[in-house]
Amino acid sequence: MKIDLDTVKKMAHLSRLEFDEAGAEKIKNDMTQILDWVEQLNEVDTEDIEPLTTMSSEVNVLREDEVGEHLTREQALSNAPQKDSDYIRVPKVLE
Repeated sequence: MKIDLDTVKKMAHLSRLEFDEAGAEKIKNDMTQILDWVEQLNEVDTEDIEPLTTMSSEVNVLREDEVGEHLTREQALSNAPQKDSDYIRVPKVLE
């Protein structure tokens, strides 16, 4: 698949990128090489291959949830730098 300069300029506009003519030509060549490589992958026979759900063979070790000791409201509020009745006051982050 060939990429032309108009396609590069359109994608640059959509992604808010700016290229000079030399940069656009390099991007065009790089994108053409990438698409040629992807087309080569389409030629690989994957008929009897199971799809992967992850690239890692690591298994997540999970633990059971256990109820433990927790702070009372009064204990939590006693450590708060600023408090307002039953709540911890924090700086405003949204207008």
